[in-house]
Amino acid sequence: MSLDWIYWAISWILLIWHSAWDAIGVPATAALGTNWAWILSIVFLVITVRVILFPVFVKQIKSQRAMQALAPQIKALQEKHKGDRETLQKETMELYRKEKANPLMGCLPMFLQIPVFLGLFHVLRRLSPDNPQPTIYGWTLDQFTSASNAKLFTAPISGRFGSSAAQLSELGANPTTVKIIAGVLVLIMMATTYLTSRQMILKTGWAQDPQQRMIQRLMLYGIPASLLISGSIFPIGVIIYWVTNNLFTLGQQQWVLRKYPPPPTTNLTGLPGSARIGTGSRPTTGGKATAPAAKPGGLFGRTKANGAEPAAKPAIDTKALAPKPGAKPVNPKKGRPANKRQG
Repeated sequence: MSLDWIYWAISWILLIWHSAWDAIGVPATAALGTNWAWILSIVFLVITVRVILFPVFVKQIKSQRAMQALAPQIKALQEKHKGDRETLQKETMELYRKEKANPLMGCLPMFLQIPVFLGLFHVLRRLSPDNPQPTIYGWTLDQFTSASNAKLFTAPISGRFGSSAAQLSELGANPTTVKIIAGVLVLIMMATTYLTSRQMILKTGWAQDPQQRMIQRLMLYGIPASLLISGSIFPIGVIIYWVTNNLFTLGQQQWVLRKYPPPPTTNLTGLPGSARIGTGSRPTTGGKATAPAAKPGGLFGRTKANGAEPAAKPAIDTKALAPKPGAKPVNPKKGRPANKRQG
């Protein structure tokens, strides 16, 4: 299957935004070693894609809520059909169909963004002075030349951490500078990727289904770790796209999760190093209400006062303080020394 239509779409959005920044008056020449018109074009490519995918993201949150509500029923089916995988799978799918829940919806926004990522990777990789087809995908020669020379703090946006010295010399770049800029961006990319996954799990909790829980752990730890190696082959422009996308996701998830909060009975535990997370409800144990779990104070699940709960005040036995029947009343003023008048 040809991906030319994706390359054309990505190029069209980039060029439209670049023309818009030129019209606004963003200077085409480098300022602080950066061609801001092209950097802003990549940033607003992210915003354009995320606005288009926003309804899908809302459906993802609703699907995750439905999966959480079905967790007790799925667990009951697992106990009922233990050892009978075929029957368990059949009845689980029937339950999903009946309740209109789709376990694959949770990964749909990420899958839809993969073609955009691949398209940008291809478009930026071809920004080289020796490219024999500079005007492909709707680019003019002037636009291609301008983008080929675009830099972020003197590092070309088409350069990579793993680029050879010969490749960077063609772009007029210092290899050491490119490696420093690319390395810092890769670390930021890893950190923001981890935080987006952690934010979602902090708010929605670990899945009860073992397969879903495995996917959560893979997204929380596996994907950020893999970027340490794969990030070396990404052009700097693609890393800018990824970091911007992660920052947008953090803000979008915060808004959507407030608008569609987790079910009130959800008890979220399991994140290593984080406080126990609840939704403010009081779970019961043996008929007695227990104190509500601490609410997360942000992305890192911290509570106020470093997660420490205030010490409970000792109960006062009022019966022990009451006077016994037949006892003489105690005069509190008796025994106090009289105040002497001063002459």
